[in-house]
Amino acid sequence: MSGSAARTATADVVCLGESMVTFLPSQPGRLADVPSFGRGIGGAESNVACALAAAGHRAKWVGRVGADGFGDHLVDAIAGYGVDTSAVRRDPDRPTGIYFRTATDRATDAHEVAYYRAGSAASAMSPHNVPYDDLLATRVLHLSGITAALSADCLALLHDLTAARDGRPLVSFDVNHRPGLWREGGTGPEVLLDLARRSDLVFVGEDEAEEAWGVHGTEAIRAALPEPDVLVVKRGSDGVTVFSRTAAGPGAGPAQDTATTVPSLRVDVVAAVGAGDAFAAGFLSATLRDLPVRDRARHGHLMAAAVLTVPGDLTGPPPRAYADRLAALDDEAWGTLRLGPGWTVADGANEEVRVT
Repeated sequence: MSGSAARTATADVVCLGESMVTFLPSQPGRLADVPSFGRGIGGAESNVACALAAAGHRAKWVGRVGADGFGDHLVDAIAGYGVDTSAVRRDPDRPTGIYFRTATDRATDAHEVAYYRAGSAASAMSPHNVPYDDLLATRVLHLSGITAALSADCLALLHDLTAARDGRPLVSFDVNHRPGLWREGGTGPEVLLDLARRSDLVFVGEDEAEEAWGVHGTEAIRAALPEPDVLVVKRGSDGVTVFSRTAAGPGAGPAQDTATTVPSLRVDVVAAVGAGDAFAAGFLSATLRDLPVRDRARHGHLMAAAVLTVPGDLTGPPPRAYADRLAALDDEAWGTLRLGPGWTVADGANEEVRVT
C-alpha cells in the first residue's frame, strides 16, 4: 500500500458487500420439513469485518440495506461485534436481502439455500451512491466476487475500486465463485478473473478455480493469476499454498515469487460454514501485523478453526497472544495439533487443544 494511504487511513480494513438476514434451521432436514428457523446474519464481507473487529482491528463495513426492520437488525448486529457501520446507507425503496438454509454441509448435495435477494438494497450499490471517502481511507479494502454478481451497477463499482489510482489501499479480493448468482450466461468466470488480476491480494479455492477457469493445481492457478503480489490458493484438507512476490534489491533482477505451503489443522468440526471468510480474516489480521507469510496462513487456519468448532458463521477468535503461540509452533507440533469445541477460550489449558 502507498505511504499516503497508510497516513490517511481511518480504518485498518474496510469490507464492502451485501449482508443479509439468514434464517437458520431449528433441526436438520429439507427446507420443506423444517418447522422453524432462528435469525442470524450472513454476508462474506461483513463476516470478515466482524472477525477482524473481534480480533482488535479497526474494521468498517460499507453496504446498503433497506429502511426496514431487517436492515435495523443487520446494522445493530454487525456493530455489536465492534465494526464501524457509519458508512452503511439505507434504501427507502428496496428491501434488505434474506435467505434460508439447511443445516447440512454446503458441499453436499443435500444442502439447500433459498435466497430472497433479487432487487435488494445492496444490489443497487454503484459508483454513484457509495461513500468513496470511507472506502479509500483504509489500509486494506476487502472485496469479493459475490458483490460483482449482484447487478451491473455492483460490477461497475468493483471494476472502479480495483482500478489503479494514486493512494489506492491494498485491495484484497476473495473470488467466491457462486455460479447460481450469475444471470448473464457464462460471464461470471471471465469477470472474476479480471477482478482478481486487478487486485493485490487474492483468495481462491483450488476447486473453484477449476470450476470457473478450468485450471487445476497451484502452479496452474498462479500462471492464470500472475498479477497479484499475494495469491492464496485454498486446498481444503491439504492446506493452502501462498504465492508471494517480493521485490529484489537495486540491481538484483526481477522480483522473486515464492510459494509457501502451510498444512491445515485437524479440527473436530461442528458446522462447516463460514470457514472461508474466517480464514481471510485471520490472514488479513496477520498481514496488518506484517507477520511472515507462513504465520499469516497459520492465523488464517486458526481463525477458520474457531468458526468450524461452533454452530454458526461467526464466533470470537482466540486471544491474540494464544494464537501467536500456536502459530509459532514448529512444523511437527503444528502437524499434530488438534482443535475441538471450546479451544478458543482454552489458552492452552483445555483438553480440546491437544497434540496427538
